[in-house]
Amino acid sequence: MKILHVLLSRGFAGSERSTAESCNAQCVRHELVLAVRDDHRKGGASVVDHVDPRVRVVALPRLLLTQWKLARLVRDFGPDVIHCHLRRSTRLVSRIETAAVKVSTLHIGFNGRHFHGMDGLVCNARWQIAQLPPEFKGVAHKANNSLLPQRRLPADAVAALRAGLGAQPGDFVVGGVGRLAHVKGWDTLIDAVRALPQLAQVKVFIFGQGSDEAALKARTGGDPRIALPGFRPDVKDLYQAFDVFVCPSRFEPLPRVMLEALDAGTPVIASDADGCRELIEDYGGDLFPIGDAAALAALLADHVARPRGRREVDLAAHHVDAANAAMEAFYQRLLARRRAPLPGRPGGR
Repeated sequence: MKILHVLLSRGFAGSERSTAESCNAQCVRHELVLAVRDDHRKGGASVVDHVDPRVRVVALPRLLLTQWKLARLVRDFGPDVIHCHLRRSTRLVSRIETAAVKVSTLHIGFNGRHFHGMDGLVCNARWQIAQLPPEFKGVAHKANNSLLPQRRLPADAVAALRAGLGAQPGDFVVGGVGRLAHVKGWDTLIDAVRALPQLAQVKVFIFGQGSDEAALKARTGGDPRIALPGFRPDVKDLYQAFDVFVCPSRFEPLPRVMLEALDAGTPVIASDADGCRELIEDYGGDLFPIGDAAALAALLADHVARPRGRREVDLAAHHVDAANAAMEAFYQRLLARRRAPLPGRPGGR
């Protein structure tokens, strides 16, 4: 197959990681092009740094002539499948006349009428399927958000990571990973920790970048137990250095960071946002109501008093090879549907 992925975002977060993993898995057997915007870097990070050299990357202009350049790419490449990621790429591709099957991943939700122009929608969470409008005429695929399993670190390497963060032996390390934005709920975590001044051994590290960085640092009130160290390229190793991982988001489709924490064997505390709740129901952990700092504080205190320890979780259905095999089967299903004749019509559609 010839597959065109279109991702018109900036930086490197969950949606970009998912796209890179799909491209890297598919380029082994198929011809792949990844279309990105020409200012794809944000804070020095970009999806293009994480894709296999076999993936051809094409940069599109950020504003002027984006639609025209994308349409020309579709014409010249002649893809069998166009796979869109996020809203803008879906909107642009929905306007392009092409024989290719059009697919969009609902990294967030069905948040625009242009999704009706897709032949297929990839839903990472059950709640996304439940909320699809009845007038959508395409096919929905319940995907398992892909996960590239991380190598297990020896105890001395984990100890070195903790020491590198500034954690002392006996400290209880709380980790968080994600954009520094209101929707991610880091203010809830900070407030919860500040409500526990008696737990001097708690050390909190929130890794990520975003527009709320200055406000969140101010919110810590100078509490030396709370640090926002910024972006770390080795963050998937750092999960193994956490005693507990917290995902306090106000909204989450299906958080990749929780899968990465579970892959590391790290106990998880999460808000009861739809995607968080789904993963806790499937794989275990503790939930608290969105924005409830007192409830989160109680859970943190309980984890300090009764450390859960590391555990093995079977995430094989999310491993990138399995997730990609299911995705390619979905592509083939859509292609077969496109070729199938309509009732009473000799040709295909």
